[in-house]
Amino acid sequence: MTSTAADRLRPWRFVLLFGVVSLLADFVYEGARSVTGPLLASLGASAAVVGVVTGVGEAAALLPRLISGPLAERTGRFWAWTIAGYALTVAAVPLLGLVGVLWAACTLVIAERVGKAVRSPAKDTLLSHATAVTGRGRGFAVHEAMDQVGALAGPLLVAAILAAGSGYGPALGVLALPGLVALAVLLWLWTRVPDPAGYETPAGYETPTRYESPAGHGAPAVPAPRALPGMTASHAVPGTAAPRTRLPRAFWVYAGFTAATTTGFATFGVLSFHAVTRGLLSAATVPVLYAAAMGVDALAALATGWAYDRLGPRVLAVLPLLAATVPTLAFTNTLALVVAGALIWGAAMGVQESTLRATVADLVPPGRRASAYGIFAGVVGAATAAGGGLAGAFYDASIPTLITVTAGIQAAALLLLAASRRTRT
Repeated sequence: MTSTAADRLRPWRFVLLFGVVSLLADFVYEGARSVTGPLLASLGASAAVVGVVTGVGEAAALLPRLISGPLAERTGRFWAWTIAGYALTVAAVPLLGLVGVLWAACTLVIAERVGKAVRSPAKDTLLSHATAVTGRGRGFAVHEAMDQVGALAGPLLVAAILAAGSGYGPALGVLALPGLVALAVLLWLWTRVPDPAGYETPAGYETPTRYESPAGHGAPAVPAPRALPGMTASHAVPGTAAPRTRLPRAFWVYAGFTAATTTGFATFGVLSFHAVTRGLLSAATVPVLYAAAMGVDALAALATGWAYDRLGPRVLAVLPLLAATVPTLAFTNTLALVVAGALIWGAAMGVQESTLRATVADLVPPGRRASAYGIFAGVVGAATAAGGGLAGAFYDASIPTLITVTAGIQAAALLLLAASRRTRT
């Protein structure tokens, strides 16, 4: 670890402060996402329009990373991309509550999601440098857990304001405050640690013998990471890998596993549709269930992140098992089982959004991580779109068939995970 980054801010403090930024940003955009459907409907949107706009929005949050990741990598302006992405989100959400025409609201919904695509590869790359010291799984897990605190609080605040009789303007306008604080913390963090690559020692060649503990010098630590198979000295120094260096084969096999398990994963939209249309939940209580799922998301991220640092990628086997369980419970006509299915959905999301990302950092040398995260997000985006369509189509046709197909896809995902582990050894 070079003195430049370490002397300015300890790695755990960097991770925690980045977590504060994500917490506040999630407060903003998850608050908005929890009411996107009813908001668009109030402006005259049909169910088809809501579905198309939210679907395009999810794709816009993922697929553009195929471009933003490599561009951040080639320019080296990771902070600029991160700040620009957060600024777009912070600006779009309060405006969403002010516009009074459908086309403008649709544009802002998609613009907010584009902001996530702009920042995420660069942000994950910045975070990956500090987690080389804290532990990949633990660092990304703590970040995701803080992320989900905001994802839980934002929808609850919006629901409370709406329940008090205020309109969408005040409910979304109040989200401007945490958004501005998030930008302020982010800018301060940039001035304190302009080059987080200094946290990362040369890719396993001169690593310290132990990770730093989040509790400080007196707390237990865990063994330091080993060099990745196939890495050479050219991969060692962060930021010096040649742009045309090929991504490791293990990364592509791992991406295949991710694509499979994400394709066989029902979206919350389908889960909530089932609960409301079957009369099990009212539309007003759906955001509360979503908030509860986000709380489970945070706990699952912490648990699997800590386990990943001790047991390695085998921990990811829990993800296909969780994903296969969701439709078995969530698409019944029993409220308790539907709620349980939604909470398990939240647990699977916690693994997806933390430990899956941590593994990418362990598979790819520092100089190619932004591109790898961009490609990885593109894979997740395409698989999410396919999974949503698959779940919706089979739900209309036959719920038992949906459950069976999901189980088959997740079984294939487990085989791909085993193959990716063999590739790395």
